[in-house]
Amino acid sequence: PRDHAKTIHRIGREIDEVISGFVRGQITVLVILGVFYVLGLTLIGLNFGLLIGLGAGLISFIPFVGPVVGFLVGGAVAVVQFWPEWQWVAAVLAVFLIGQFVEGNVLSPMIVGDRIRLHPVWLMFSLSAFGTLFGFVGLLVAVPLAAMIGVFTRFGVQQYMNGPLYQGRSRTADLSEDRDL
Repeated sequence: PRDHAKTIHRIGREIDEVISGFVRGQITVLVILGVFYVLGLTLIGLNFGLLIGLGAGLISFIPFVGPVVGFLVGGAVAVVQFWPEWQWVAAVLAVFLIGQFVEGNVLSPMIVGDRIRLHPVWLMFSLSAFGTLFGFVGLLVAVPLAAMIGVFTRFGVQQYMNGPLYQGRSRTADLSEDRDL
């Protein structure tokens, strides 16, 4: 109905803001993570450190897959390059572990979490629920869908709080009181 066009447009704009914020935040996290991997692997002296770091950083948008691939490829190259000196192999693996720790506990909650306006617990729940229900595809769409559900939930709560059930009296009584003044 045309009566609700403004409301529908407002909700659409909010969903667009949340999804675009998620995409921009995710790109920011991927770039920071890629630069961290490149610097760490290059400082260690790993052959192809630039390529491995960029690749691992760029595919980190896929939850759990990016870090695992980088971890495996970087670890394999480190074993071939540095073997019997295991401390260099451990240093390469430590770069990926530190990167994942910082990404999961600092970067994503700060950068992505703020932009999609969801609490980190809801993000973890959405990853778990959508991953269980829809597998790998569920992991890819979990955060954007949870952000959209958050927009609809906030709208529903706002409507409830402005409605007569929450206010305790009917809107017609409010309108008649306003006219009397």
